[in-house]
Amino acid sequence: MDENIRKLKELVDGSDNIVFFGGAGLGTESGIPDFRSVDGLYNQKYDYPPEIILSHDFFMKNTEEFYRFYRDKMLCLDAKPNITHFKLTEFERSGKLKAIVTQNIDGLHQRAGSKIVYELHGSILRNYCMKCHKFYDAEYICQSKEIPHCKCGGIIKPDVVLYQEGLDDNTVEKSVQAITDADLLIVGGTSLNVYPAAGLIQYRKRTCKLVLINKTKTSADIYCDLVIHDSLGKIFAETKIN
Repeated sequence: MDENIRKLKELVDGSDNIVFFGGAGLGTESGIPDFRSVDGLYNQKYDYPPEIILSHDFFMKNTEEFYRFYRDKMLCLDAKPNITHFKLTEFERSGKLKAIVTQNIDGLHQRAGSKIVYELHGSILRNYCMKCHKFYDAEYICQSKEIPHCKCGGIIKPDVVLYQEGLDDNTVEKSVQAITDADLLIVGGTSLNVYPAAGLIQYRKRTCKLVLINKTKTSADIYCDLVIHDSLGKIFAETKIN
């Protein structure tokens, strides 16, 4: 058994209150592109960087162009949960994992069977009318043309947190409480560069063990009890619960 996996298994076995904090790296292992990875094809198709398109101001002023990008890059409805999603569900059913705090908006944790999931940045699966607040599913957005409208005439907006928008207070409060209560915090698939979400790990108590699994180094590596620079799927596939 790999030494890092042995150490992770030891930490998991010795913990009764685990919280998983995940980011885009988990989604990419299900084939969902990280929109921050700007490639040549992207530059040929769009006149603005993703951080501009996915902002509140851009949505309000250039709604049609926003939806052109959103349908093309963000609505990955064919994506399926991967081994890590299913392993986390297994951890939850064992009683060890108490919550998942995610920066992802793909809804894959719930599709894998997880029950306690705090979506810091919302979900592509939920959309609401800005006028009457009626909710619509993602299929409605996919099938609509140009700017999706509600039956009342209002514009439909995805229930995701855009740049310039604040996080949902209730979701943040529950996430902070879960992290505060944890005796093991596993951070996976995130560079911890997206704030304010990344700052939530600072709410862990001093006795809480911190594990970071990410393909590349992060600024938090030096604070962790265990750092693994590898794919989440590879690590979780070999991690079993006693």
